[in-house]
Formats: sequence, structure tokens, C-alpha cells
Amino acid sequence: MAISKILYIGDCGSGYAGKHLKQALDYIVEDYKTGQGRWVSSLNCQPDSAYEQMRQTKVQFDKTDKRQGYHLIISFAEGEVDAETAFEVIGKFAKEYLGADYEAVYSVHDNTDHVHGHIIFNSVSFRTGIKYRYEKGDWAKKIQPITNRLCEEYGLSTIEISEDRVRPSENYKEWNDFRDGKFVWADMIKRDIDACIMQAATYESFLEMLSGMGYEIKNAYRSEGKYLAIKPMGLTRFRRCKSLGEDYTEERIRERIETENLSTYRSMTKEQEPKIMRCRVKRYKRAKLSGVQKRYFARLYRLGLMKKRPYSQAWKYRDDLRKMQKLQEDYLFLVRHDIQTAAEIAAIAESMTDKKKDTSREKSRIFKERAKMKPLFDMVSELNELEELEHCFQRGEELFAPEHERYEKISEKLKAQGYTVEQVEEFKQHYKNEIARVRDKEKAVSKEERIAKRILAELMKPDTGKALEETREKEENRKVEKSRQPVL
Repeated sequence: MAISKILYIGDCGSGYAGKHLKQALDYIVEDYKTGQGRWVSSLNCQPDSAYEQMRQTKVQFDKTDKRQGYHLIISFAEGEVDAETAFEVIGKFAKEYLGADYEAVYSVHDNTDHVHGHIIFNSVSFRTGIKYRYEKGDWAKKIQPITNRLCEEYGLSTIEISEDRVRPSENYKEWNDFRDGKFVWADMIKRDIDACIMQAATYESFLEMLSGMGYEIKNAYRSEGKYLAIKPMGLTRFRRCKSLGEDYTEERIRERIETENLSTYRSMTKEQEPKIMRCRVKRYKRAKLSGVQKRYFARLYRLGLMKKRPYSQAWKYRDDLRKMQKLQEDYLFLVRHDIQTAAEIAAIAESMTDKKKDTSREKSRIFKERAKMKPLFDMVSELNELEELEHCFQRGEELFAPEHERYEKISEKLKAQGYTVEQVEEFKQHYKNEIARVRDKEKAVSKEERIAKRILAELMKPDTGKALEETREKEENRKVEKSRQPVL
């Protein structure tokens, strides 16, 4: 397992701006830490004159101030790797991440229990003169993924990258799922794959059958790190088969082709034939629907007939699917609030507007409370950032003495406030949960308000109002006729 960390090296003023850069370069190549210089190399420069070359690059492009360089530290798990393997990993990382743009010196220190590597590179590209820029999220998107892949290449363990640092926002995810109809496509794809598996004699014929059904196929004969992915007609994105479940990975599909066919399917379905079970049930009268509810239920029923159409042709009915989803929302809303008239819908919409204001005030209160704790959160955040460097210092890395002093100072300050790191983390999690709760509440209320206004707008259309009036008139006439009938 290797954990990466990137730090920037600042300047020391106009007198000797590159002092920290020079000290860092000298530190990482010390003989007694690098196997007497055996584990030292460079990229686009010479190790012995690296600082001079980096400085010359800065002068050439008139960028001698501010950030002088960057320091990457890659730490391996204790006892998992030897210095030679670590040196190969560090070298490959430097070449892949920095390429032909930056001068860098890299080394491996084997004088501690944890073998670890250092990469120091110039902040200015010697080729283009552009300054390196670290963007928020680069660790999760670029740096650690390269480290993980190189570790896998050498048979080393990897660390899991936190999803919330790389995953798109929930709003985008929800929109994307709605756009591609996740609630239908997953079942459709699995049904088609199952059908092809039962009929195919080989993996190649399985792929041909899928293609014949209109699917685009990617990574059919996958290379390293690639997964079989397919895309039904009408969709915009490919779907990895392994995301459908453990029975849909490429390895499992190949196994199923060997063991499953139409005869085994028939025997499976025969074993699972339904049996008639006798039981006593209490019968309830069917709930009566109001005129508004009947109208929406009828539209739902008519659109629901499309479920009987072939799954492999479902992409043609995307607009119908979206309409059905909206109508289903509308109908469930009417039933949930037991709405009988348009006036009741208007009242619900108004109450939802009031609830949204209350929720907004509640959210504002939580944010204000959290803001008061921000100084403590900032201290703990900085302690977390310095934690790896503190461990390096404790292992004898004197280069990180300034960071150690900073770590001790913040720890004392936090203690003086009467809190521990664990307590502050609990507070942080508490406010995170509260904000998530109130946002979910706000989202639910907004959705109810949106549905109410949508139904109300639909009912206010002239043709809709006329239809409702006719329905209401028929209902009144039916009641009158029923009351006139003689009682036997």
C-alpha cells in the first residue's frame, strides 16, 4: 500500500528566494538515507546540479518569486516493499505524472521502518514556462490513482479513494439517471444479456447476438484495466456489465455460457412453477376515487399499456416513460393528500410554500451554528494535513521540523479551547448530518410544491376544466338517479 502526499515549497523573499527548494533537494539525496546514493535519480536535469538548472529555468521565464517547487511524498506500508521496488515505482510515477515538462529529482529513503519516496520538481516548466498548478481534487483524480495503478502492477496493496472526492454531485447523478431511464434500462439490459447467454455457444457468438439486438459494445476483448460495457440504442452513455451484478461480469458471463442453455432454463422455471395456496383473507371495499384521481388513474392506465411492448425496443418510448413517471407522481400526490377538488390542491401548494420558508430558516440557523465552530474545524483540518508529516518527523525526518512545530502549536491551541480532535470531528459530523437532513427535507417540500403547481396548472387549462365539469355533472346526475330509485 502506498499513500501519496503533495506539498508546495514557498520562497524566502527577494534575498534568497529558493532557499527552501535548495534545502529540500539536499535533504532528499543524503547518502545515509538513500543507500549511499544508490536510490537517487532525476528527470530532465542532473541530480548534482538540479537546483541551479531549476533556478535558471525560473530566470529564463522571469518567474523567480512565489512558489519555488513541489514536494511529493509516497509512503509504503511497513515491510511490504524493498527499496529497489519502491525506487522503480517512484521513477515510473515521476515520468508519468511530470512527463517532459518539469525538472525533478526523486529518491527513496530506506533508513526508516517505512520505506518511502520523495519527488521534488520545479514549479516552472522548462519547456513552456508555465507554472505548475495544483487544482482541488487532483489528488483523488490524478495523483493517488497513478500510485494505486503502479502498486497493482507490482503486486502491492492499494488504498481506496474516498468517493465523495471524485463522485459527481447528487443532483447531476439524479438528472443523469432520469435522462437515461435507469429505472428501466438496467432490467432491460439484464433480460437481453440473459437471453443471449442461454442461446450462445461461445462468448464470441454472445457478443454477436447483443450487437444484433442493437447494442453498441466496448472492450469486448478487454485489455488490462478495461471492462465490458454496452449501450442500448437511444442512450447516450455506456453501461459496464459488472455494474448490473456479480452474474454479469465478463468472467461470470463466460462461465454461464458454458453451463446455461434453453433446456436448463426450462428445468429451472419448471422447478419454480407457482403453486396455488389457499388462505383466508379479509376483503376490503375498493377505495372510491374522486374525479381528479380518476382522471389521472385513467391516464396512468393508458400509458401503462406500453409495458407490454418488447424490452429491446423500449428506447423508442423514452418520452412515454417520462410522461408516465410524471403522471405517477401526480396520481400518488393526489392519493397521498386525499385531494378531492382543485381548491384543495391550491391550499396544499400554499402550505408547501410556507413549509419551504420554515425549512429555509431552519437551514440558515444550522449554518450559523456551524460557522461559530469553523475556527475549530480549521484547526483540526490543518492537523489532519500535517499528520503524515508529523509521522515523518517522528521517524527521524528532520526536514519536517517546521511542520512538527506547527503541529504542536495547533494541538496546544485546540487543547486550550477545551476540545480534543475526536470531539471536534464529532461536531463536524453532527452538522454534516443536520445539513443533509434539512436539505432532504427542503428537497421533499419543494418537490411536493412543484407537483401541486403542475397539477393545478394542468387543471386550469380550458379543455381540462371542461372535462372535469362534465365529469362532475355526470356524477351529480348519477347520484340524483340513484336517490329516485324505489327502495325494495
